Amino acid sequence: MTWTEYFVVIIVVLIFIVIFQIAKASEYVSVLKGEKKAFEQNNRINGFLMLLFLILGLSAAWWCNKLLYKKTLLWAPSASDHGENIDTMMWITLAITGFVFIVTQILLFWFAFRYQSSEKRKAHYYPHNNKLELLWTVVPAIALTVLVSFGLYYWYRITGEAPKEAMEVEVTGHQFGWEYRYPGKDGVLGRQHYKLIDPAKSNPLGQDWNDVANRDDLHPSELHLVVNKPVRLVIRSQDVIHDVGLAHFRLKMDAVPGTPTTMWFTPKYTTEQMKKITGNENFVYEISCDQMCGSGHYSMRGVIVVETQEEFDKWITSQKPQYLAAHPDGGSTPLPAAADTSKATGMIQGAAEAPVAVH
Repeated sequence: MTWTEYFVVIIVVLIFIVIFQIAKASEYVSVLKGEKKAFEQNNRINGFLMLLFLILGLSAAWWCNKLLYKKTLLWAPSASDHGENIDTMMWITLAITGFVFIVTQILLFWFAFRYQSSEKRKAHYYPHNNKLELLWTVVPAIALTVLVSFGLYYWYRITGEAPKEAMEVEVTGHQFGWEYRYPGKDGVLGRQHYKLIDPAKSNPLGQDWNDVANRDDLHPSELHLVVNKPVRLVIRSQDVIHDVGLAHFRLKMDAVPGTPTTMWFTPKYTTEQMKKITGNENFVYEISCDQMCGSGHYSMRGVIVVETQEEFDKWITSQKPQYLAAHPDGGSTPLPAAADTSKATGMIQGAAEAPVAVH
């Protein structure tokens, strides 16, 4: 343990000792004054403290919100079309739960102050009321059902069929980084198999070089998207469960080993536009891992660039197929036979539409 940790432990112990001593002193005062009188006095003090805690607590919540609001994502607009719906749901949920929270807290602490124990008042025993129980059971159930229904509706839109004009990008997670793959001019992603994964031979995704569709696939270091153009992400994992987190787009999806998952969305603002909207010249879209995946989880971050079609076309033409990196001679040497991966990879590709729960 460091000296700072020892210091914190000592402070905590001293706080407990002080509380214990105050409690003991209170007992001695009660004996001297008489139990009844001391009880009434403590009641008044506790009732006042309850009211004070209510005022200070709500004031602190409002102050923290004002101070830290711009450090959250809610103050800036969502960068995707689906994200707008997610933001709407979030605000509705916050409005409902916030209203309930404020009302219940005010009633809780006010009742503790207003109806403290007194000889002039006797507690009323109120064991049962069908109307009240029906009210506080049915109303929350209806509200939650509506929220869940909208959530499911938007969830099936995000994971449903993408528009025909959508571009397709494969995102693969591993401990601890992301790999991206774009189809080449043929518009088709080639087959891959986990047994073919070999970063030392420039094949980190396990592409089957015997599949002609792999010859023009691109493997850049950044994820580039086109503004106002739908994109369909095919998400994979090479080891443990990861999670593609796109906070600025208000989206996320699990990356599950052996089970490709998909989602689609349309970016609304370029990176340059978001720099102006946020007032942050260093703004970048990020892809993060939203599922604890090991000791290096914190470092699993990637950069997303949203740009115009012209900028994207210029960037994509500057990329070289991964096939050339794996075969510097241009593929003049014979390719090794793939160990019967066509059936397995076909099954993996076919499973791309399988739904999976998101944490």
